[in-house]
Amino acid sequence: MRNESRAGRTPGSRKRPALLWLLLPYVLFLAALPLVNRVTPTVLGLPFLFFWMLVATLATPLSVWLARRGDIKRGRV
Repeated sequence: MRNESRAGRTPGSRKRPALLWLLLPYVLFLAALPLVNRVTPTVLGLPFLFFWMLVATLATPLSVWLARRGDIKRGRV
């Protein structure tokens, strides 16, 4: 019964919009790095770049959890 709703679709063509949350760590760590590579201002006594890396590191498990939650909600897991 479950295969009937997927008739005519290949296995790789499933839409999983929750996986877009997994782009967040990439954007925070790599894409935004040239924009935040500076020492001043200091935030909580840390240079801005260190503070940015701390925020990106803490956001990574959050984005993985949001992607998993989206898959669970859609019945993918």
